[in-house]
This record gives sequence, C-alpha cells and structure tokens, in this order.
Amino acid sequence: MDGHDADDSKQSTADMTVFVQNLLQQMQNRFQTMSESIITKIDEMGSRIDELEQSINELKAEMGGAEGSPSPSAPKVKSEES
Repeated sequence: MDGHDADDSKQSTADMTVFVQNLLQQMQNRFQTMSESIITKIDEMGSRIDELEQSINELKAEMGGAEGSPSPSAPKVKSEES
C-alpha cells in the first residue's frame, strides 16, 4: 500500500502544480489585458489633452484679434462695497 500512497501523493503534487501553473497563467493574462487597457486610456487622454490645448490656443487667437477686449484668463471682478 505504501507504493499506492506514493503514487497518489505524486499525482496530487502534479495536479497541484498544473493548477498553480494555470492560475498563474490566468493572472498573467488578466494583468496583460489590464495593462493594455490602461495604456490605451492614457493614450486617449493624451490625445484629448492635445485637442483641448489646440482649442484653447484657437480661442486665445480669436480673443487676441478682438481690439480692447480683456483677457479671458483674468476677468475683472467688480466690488459691490462702494
């Protein structure tokens, strides 16, 4: 019976090894997917920031073309204490 128990132990060890390897592979695949998703979102955010900067620069150019208009970045606040 000792030989049978040793075979069972070896089989259990082999099964556990396969299970752990599969689990690690699944985890690696999930991390890879998450990493790719994060990189994609960062790239999208970068593109949106670039578009926003371009829009701001276009607005600045339009505002600069109007004579005597105050800068939109420094609005004047009127005091109501007088």
